[in-house]
This record gives sequence, structure tokens and C-alpha cells, in this order.
Amino acid sequence: MKSDAIEIGDALLVIDIQNDFLPGGSLAVSGSEQIIPAINRCIEKFNAIGNPIFLTRDWHPVDHWSFAAQSGPWPAHCVAGTFGAEFSANLLQPEKAQIISKGVRRESEGYSDFEAPDLQARLERAGIRRLFVAGLATDYCVLYTVLDALKLGYQVFLLQDAVRAVNVKPGDGDMALQTMRQIGAQLISSDLIS
Repeated sequence: MKSDAIEIGDALLVIDIQNDFLPGGSLAVSGSEQIIPAINRCIEKFNAIGNPIFLTRDWHPVDHWSFAAQSGPWPAHCVAGTFGAEFSANLLQPEKAQIISKGVRRESEGYSDFEAPDLQARLERAGIRRLFVAGLATDYCVLYTVLDALKLGYQVFLLQDAVRAVNVKPGDGDMALQTMRQIGAQLISSDLIS
């Protein structure tokens, strides 16, 4: 079977498609809105065959350590319960999609989805072996999630056309892609998923 055909034991992990990371948000990622159609096509494919879909989100306290007001590197973003923390209205949210919140404690970095205590448990319960990963941002939450997934023994397919980078420094996104590939993630196009 082709590696990009959805099988039993596959899950889709959609990272942080939240208003604060989209145009007009407090930490907008360039081109972030352009990946939503590709992500929605993947959501439709996984949903149609009943494979698990996880929608992850930053869900920060108002005084999260990463915010500039606490001498952190980022403007305040994705504060729990605010409009900025909501998923994009353009993102499909099937009824069976599971929502994972991360960065919920003040001192919790929240870059990796696996910092959410229940993600790995849910994946194990569902018998997941392979993760198809999309979302924001390539050089932070996507990167750290993929690295943790590989350490935990999951096979990872990164949907290269369905991620975008912050690029605090020019080229950060490309370096993150190279790192993920070198460590074992397979970079594919969302169009190839069947």
C-alpha cells in the first residue's frame, strides 16, 4: 500500500489554526490563511473514513510566561476563552474531531502538542501508529510536535503545503523542514493523501 494512503492506525493532527495566528491576529503568521483549504480537504478525507482527527490549540492563561508582559518572546496570544484563541471560522470542525488544549499552565511552554497530557493517551487508545501533521507554525509548534512524535515512535507525514512558518529569522521555516526530514519525518503534499 502507498505510504500516503490513509490506513487503520492513521490520525490527522491539525495544529493551532486559531484566530491570533491568522491575518489580523496578535501573532499572525504570513500566509496562514492560505493553508486552510488544504487542511479542510484532509479533514474531509479522514472524516469520511472515520479515522481520528485532532485539532490542537494554544489555550494560554492571561499571564503565560511566553508573553512580552512577562518578558517572554511573543505578544499575548490565544488566551483561553478569547476570540483570538478560537479556531478559524473557515476551519472544518467535524463532530467527532477531538480538541486538544496545550500551554494551559503559566510555565508550560506549549510548543509541542505532546505537552497536553491526554494527547498520547488518546492516540494509544485509538491504536494510532502514523500521524499526518498540518498547521502552524512550521518552526515552532509543528516542529516540536513532530520531534516528540518521532521520539515516541510514531511515523510522521508532514503535509508540506499545509504548514506555514513564523520565520522570526529568515529561513527558520526551511531549517525546521530540513530538521524534521533529517530526523525521520516524510514530507508529502496533502494532494497525495487518498
